[in-house]
Amino acid sequence: MHDDRTLVEARLKRVLTERIRPAVYPESVPLEVGVWHAPGEPVPVAEGLAAPREPIAVGTPWGPPWGTSWFTVSGTVPMEWTGKIVEAVLDLGFNPDKTGFQCEGLVYRPDGTPVKSLNPRQQWVRVAGPAEGGEEVRLHIEAASNPVILDYHPFLPTQLGDKETAGTEPLYRLARMDLAVFDKTVWDLVMDLEVLGELMQELPVEGARRWEILRAIERALDAVDLQDVNGTAAAARAELTGVLAAPAVPSAHRISAVGHAHIDSAWLWPLRETVRKVARTASNMTTLLEEDPDFVFAMSQAQQWAWLKEHRPEVWAKVVKAVATGRFVPAGGMWVESDTNMPGSEAMARQFVHGKRFFIDEFGVDNEEVWLPDTFGFAAGLPQIIKAAGSKRLLTQKISWSQTNTFPHHTFLWEGIDGTRIFTHFPPIDTYNASLRGGELAHAARNFKDKGVARHSLAPTGHGDGGGGTTREMVARAARVRDLEGSPTVTWETPAEFFDKAEAEYPNPPVWVGELYLELHRATLTSQAKTKQGNRRSEALLREAELWAATAAVRAGADYPYEALDRLWKTVLLHQFHDILPGSSIAWVHREARRTYELVTEELNGIIDAAQRALAGEPAGGTLVFNGAPHARNGVPAGGAAPETPAAAVQAAPRPAGGFVLDDGLLRVEIDGRGLVVSAYDLRAGRETVAPGRAACLPQLHPDFPNKWDAWDVDEFYRNTVTDLTEADDVRLDGVTVVVERSFGASSMVQRLTLAEGRLEIDTEVDWHETEKFLKLAFPLDVRADRYASESQYGHTFRPTHTNTSWEAAKFEACNHRFVHLEEPGWGVAMVTDSTYGHDVTRDVDEHGTTTTLRVSLLRAPRFPDPETDQGAHRFRHALVPGAEIGDAVREGHFINQPERRVPGSAPVEPLVTVDDDAVVVTAVKLADDGSGDVVVRFHESRGGRARARLRPGFPVAEVVTTDLLERPTGEPERPGDGIAVALRPFELVTLRMKRA
Repeated sequence: MHDDRTLVEARLKRVLTERIRPAVYPESVPLEVGVWHAPGEPVPVAEGLAAPREPIAVGTPWGPPWGTSWFTVSGTVPMEWTGKIVEAVLDLGFNPDKTGFQCEGLVYRPDGTPVKSLNPRQQWVRVAGPAEGGEEVRLHIEAASNPVILDYHPFLPTQLGDKETAGTEPLYRLARMDLAVFDKTVWDLVMDLEVLGELMQELPVEGARRWEILRAIERALDAVDLQDVNGTAAAARAELTGVLAAPAVPSAHRISAVGHAHIDSAWLWPLRETVRKVARTASNMTTLLEEDPDFVFAMSQAQQWAWLKEHRPEVWAKVVKAVATGRFVPAGGMWVESDTNMPGSEAMARQFVHGKRFFIDEFGVDNEEVWLPDTFGFAAGLPQIIKAAGSKRLLTQKISWSQTNTFPHHTFLWEGIDGTRIFTHFPPIDTYNASLRGGELAHAARNFKDKGVARHSLAPTGHGDGGGGTTREMVARAARVRDLEGSPTVTWETPAEFFDKAEAEYPNPPVWVGELYLELHRATLTSQAKTKQGNRRSEALLREAELWAATAAVRAGADYPYEALDRLWKTVLLHQFHDILPGSSIAWVHREARRTYELVTEELNGIIDAAQRALAGEPAGGTLVFNGAPHARNGVPAGGAAPETPAAAVQAAPRPAGGFVLDDGLLRVEIDGRGLVVSAYDLRAGRETVAPGRAACLPQLHPDFPNKWDAWDVDEFYRNTVTDLTEADDVRLDGVTVVVERSFGASSMVQRLTLAEGRLEIDTEVDWHETEKFLKLAFPLDVRADRYASESQYGHTFRPTHTNTSWEAAKFEACNHRFVHLEEPGWGVAMVTDSTYGHDVTRDVDEHGTTTTLRVSLLRAPRFPDPETDQGAHRFRHALVPGAEIGDAVREGHFINQPERRVPGSAPVEPLVTVDDDAVVVTAVKLADDGSGDVVVRFHESRGGRARARLRPGFPVAEVVTTDLLERPTGEPERPGDGIAVALRPFELVTLRMKRA
């Protein structure tokens, strides 16, 4: 046997490309084409269908950026095509390499019924099969001329990311508008040859199976008459029957394929375009489900389902029918596939509340699988939220993108901060856009890290982001490798079916404890500062709005704004999507997000104001202070209101060596002539905070030009160059506040430093006009700490300050919520923030001892995908809290995010609930979502220890019951006596529902 593998492989490639694939459509006739270009934003379907058409020829340019054109194609099936399958082949000017990132279309019948989408890999529409001949064909195409933004690397700045700057030049050229005969035998031959050719490439050269396939392919190619492919395709297929019938070996890896179309709810397109992408894909997939009885498709993100119901009822009707078959599967149970690092505790919980409730209400589906293939890492507080929502499994893919360390498992138990464990799977196929090609399948089998103890993995299969989902070619490949020697077996299954099998075969999987940190895309913790601030402040306002509205309903009989709060929560949850909140979307998305957050803020402040005025009573010349934080402060109870009391006095004086000294009796701070903090002395502990010889509150500027993914990434080498911004234009005293003005590059900064109750409050305003720079604020601390705590959902996560291993070194930029806390035995320090997330912590040692430097990340200036990222004015609030224990960090973090509100009034407000242990933090007080009037309280242990507390309702309670996040009972109702005794494990989360007497 001579080695002619290369010759056969080369022959196969050329014959497929030049002869067999073109013969799939052996005959064609042109269609007549008319077009109407919508003048602005997309119009309703009925309007687009009815609009007048003008003739347009193939080859004509069309489609300005973000435009919509309505094409109508019409023609007649030739009589000589009787008995044949006929399809319309409609090419809008596609580039197959840009599937999901360019023009797209949705095809409608004359009566407005959606048929399927048009995409680079799905250009066909079935017209007749078999044809009778003479059928009149008329189809309408709603075509979107979305610009190709993710075009090439390096990513260059582009103005295409906003309709206001994108221009009007046509982007596409109409390529093909034909009726054509579809030769299924030839198409099947293509599928046979592709599957076998790809499998052959993956098999060992010395193995007999590879040679069997090679010889069969050789015989099939010999059987093809290149001048009559259509007439000889059946004979060629016959030569492949034997090798296609050979069954897989019993030990073959088993892949559960799930039809999938990962659609970013916004990214390189605005939200309004995602609504249409979802409609196109859902139309495609309902059609494919009708054509193949084995195919299964899963779609996540309840928001996208809700968009269909609201905006595309004709598509929604098809989806509802498909869901009833059990093969169009609502997946994930979240409102959107959100970021999981930055959303706060309640927001993360509400992602599941609103997502799961939508699927339960619409379809009676309460799925147990969390579906997050593309999220940029996972906070360690997530497992207990998943469990508290009634789910128990997680699928993700993105951790395979980590650049430094390879994650050691594909199937494992993930343990969160409270000890909750979630069965988790990372598909070893290493993509959530699988096509089931031979290379992918072989990679999944080779890559699977749990061989010997497990053999099942999952493959999310289909083109995402408007690429149309799963194709008929993928379905055909799956059919051929369902049981094929040399290949993993592939079966279409729902996510639940996969997880059932995976759990059954792997009863004792390994355990991973703590966060699932993605060693990539770290800059998403900082990019688009206003989007992040809008999220944080909206979360705080939603907490307050629920608290005060519930209090007003119980105390004053006010109406509770159920509909408004539901709508506002969903708006905020939508903007936590993993390309909006992380700051990695185009300019249009973030421009709209800023405006949306302004409207959310306005409406929530209105709800809060109305509730507080209902509670405050007659003004009578007095002022009430409302405290929305979960801890008492300044004589005001948590969740209540009391008359205002005077604040502690702060002394301010010149510093002999230049600058100023601030002193409030608890903390003495020295600010030098450069406007830098050179001392922060804890008077109670007799302890200095700032490392000897160092200066804190130091602005630092780095170059920021990552190797790839500008808005997403910051690479470690950015630290190699740093400019300390020590020059001040002015340092002055304004009352008891030190004002520091600086200028650098094209930007300027104003900082206001003052003391309040033992903390140094830092108000930073930046007029930012840099590009490709990274701005941080450094605090070198006289603390020797091997680890530090940063707040996560319902608790905090510990991270090392050293770099003993590559896993630790890779965490050079990390996420916090309201606080970061460092301590050595007996003394600690906290940094709290109202709006930033990114930070880094490093250690160094000199003759004075160990210095632990905390740096908070303020601003970046990437140029892709938004070339004007963060240009303009920004304001940040931080506070340094010397002498802080972890409980102090928790409390101060809430204080800076929930500022007191002063309202004219004379009637102090008693809280709806009180807790007698500050370690137990109440995160939500609200009325039950079902309109019953029951009061729902959610709380958790916040310090990482055990807590025994008594929760006392401030109103008569008939019974109380523990519930899940969806407010469904998980225990037996009880009658409270002297309050409700609770015993909590570290970071344990509890929800109580109280029926009013």
